[in-house]
Amino acid sequence: MWIEEDNKLKKSFKFKDFQEAFAFMTRVAFLAEAHNHHPNWSNVYNTVEIELTTHDSGNKVTKKDHALAKAIDELSA
Repeated sequence: MWIEEDNKLKKSFKFKDFQEAFAFMTRVAFLAEAHNHHPNWSNVYNTVEIELTTHDSGNKVTKKDHALAKAIDELSA
């Protein structure tokens, strides 16, 4: 579940191993490019942390963030 905190949508994704986590990040990268909206994220072994905020709107959560979050959830299902 995405959590809105500090003007960001945040979610953690856990995978079997580093390779699955990195493959997920690659798929999200293509998705983000298609949305022209890019996440702040990090990866440690099997965990990917994603934060979404709209920089053009003063670093606030907007419809753009919710749309990308929904698309990421669909990708991870």
